Amino acid sequence: MKAHLVGGGIASLAAAAYLIKEGNLLGPNITIYESGSVPGGALDAGGSPDTGYIMRGGRMFEEKYLCTRDLLSFIPTIHDPATSVTQDIVKFYETSSWNNQARLINSHAEIVDAEHFGLSVRDKLNLAELALRPEVTLQSVQISDCFQPSFFNTNFWRMFATIFAFTPSNSAMEMRRYLHRFFHLMPTMATMTAVQRTRFNQYESIVKPVASWLKDLGVHIRTGTRVTNIELKPGDEEIIANRLELTCDGHAEVVKVAEKDLVFVTLGSMVADSSSGSMTAAPELVTSGRDGSWELWEKLSVLRKGFGNPAAFNGNPHETAWESFTVTDREHRFVARVEELSKRRAGRGGLMTLAESNWLITFVLLHHPHFIDQPDNRWVWWGYGLFGDQPGNYVKKPMAECSGAEILEEVLRHLNFDSDIDRILASSTCIPTIMPYGGSVFAPRRSGDRPDVVPQGSKNLAFLGQFAELPEDVVFTVEYSVRTALTAVSSLLNLERVPPPVYKGERDPGLVFRGLKAIQN
Repeated sequence: MKAHLVGGGIASLAAAAYLIKEGNLLGPNITIYESGSVPGGALDAGGSPDTGYIMRGGRMFEEKYLCTRDLLSFIPTIHDPATSVTQDIVKFYETSSWNNQARLINSHAEIVDAEHFGLSVRDKLNLAELALRPEVTLQSVQISDCFQPSFFNTNFWRMFATIFAFTPSNSAMEMRRYLHRFFHLMPTMATMTAVQRTRFNQYESIVKPVASWLKDLGVHIRTGTRVTNIELKPGDEEIIANRLELTCDGHAEVVKVAEKDLVFVTLGSMVADSSSGSMTAAPELVTSGRDGSWELWEKLSVLRKGFGNPAAFNGNPHETAWESFTVTDREHRFVARVEELSKRRAGRGGLMTLAESNWLITFVLLHHPHFIDQPDNRWVWWGYGLFGDQPGNYVKKPMAECSGAEILEEVLRHLNFDSDIDRILASSTCIPTIMPYGGSVFAPRRSGDRPDVVPQGSKNLAFLGQFAELPEDVVFTVEYSVRTALTAVSSLLNLERVPPPVYKGERDPGLVFRGLKAIQN
């Protein structure tokens, strides 16, 4: 038996790991096809201390990411092979956990009492109603359809939205899932003390260790290789993939798939057509689909009824675009001033949201070092804005049209760091990145828009990643990708080992009491 995995993100890497550990496949019989130059997908990080570091995203973890913790429990870290990645995350949390005292900052650069959620009676009733509604009644419904306008000015919404990256136009169906999935985190939304992180960036802390473990066992990771089509055996009763068509270095290639072989496909891409700017130039918003990351799913979706609807997610990149920025600080001035304001050292304070920012800017001072090669005289912080199409409060342009220097200036003026603007701009490199489909996972959708991990009737084909359907769990998390991987491997190989149930804190009376008490504040 051979296994072919299309896409080199964490979902495919996890599926390959489980094929070996649970399915007893030999590494040389597993091939991962990745169109980019390195595996990892959205879990990326790069750059240098001289040109500036860059990350498109940053992920948070918590102890109830049961599948992720399981996967990383048998993967050794790069910096300490005697320690598993899971052990390292737990150890790092024990010594470097967040305890945020400046979660929200107002227009006067003053810390807001974020423990006070500011919900009205109507807001609380609307939250309860959304949580209790059957999911089927929320098809194509936006979050804004479920709440009055004043709800979106509450401390609760500003924290909820910026922790999870929601906007009012996003799917109410997804917000409902989040309310259930993360109910146990409600009491710590302001301090973020339950959040866990990797010691270094996720590429070096997760992707490199998993990829190295796979390569050591003989798994083939073919970068620069794009699968352009999957041929299915004719017939409507069973789904059997029998051929892959791909291109590598401009050359076409065909890979035959035997009926006993397995094919796993990561659908879509949140980071497709990403574009980065510089201190002097804004990134380009690409809406043409030029890198082709969605084409395979678009082809597959017309073959069978149960293969989903990619247009629900990639059909409006102007609405789903998401922008982040990575700042490399060569002087420590900005970091020192934020440490003074927040009363927390870099890496210990958590997310800080400029609550009255038109872009709804959120940023975080990262633990030093965040990159394994990061020198002592370089500090890195990272941020994002949820409303890139709005003009800034100070820089009167949409965030999407701003250079790194302009984005940095907007942040500095919100914080009342005006006296240090020239000095901080001169000693910083801010690299903005636009992802046209960064928010596509939250696009309003209907049942069936995301196909099942293993479509009905499939014998050797499974779908992975953020655009495959898992009832109850939530997208925009590493946990979701890993859970799709374990689900797919368990199902296609008919294993006794199945993914653990999604954690539901609302079934714990003590957590329910503490969660309801937090919402009442």
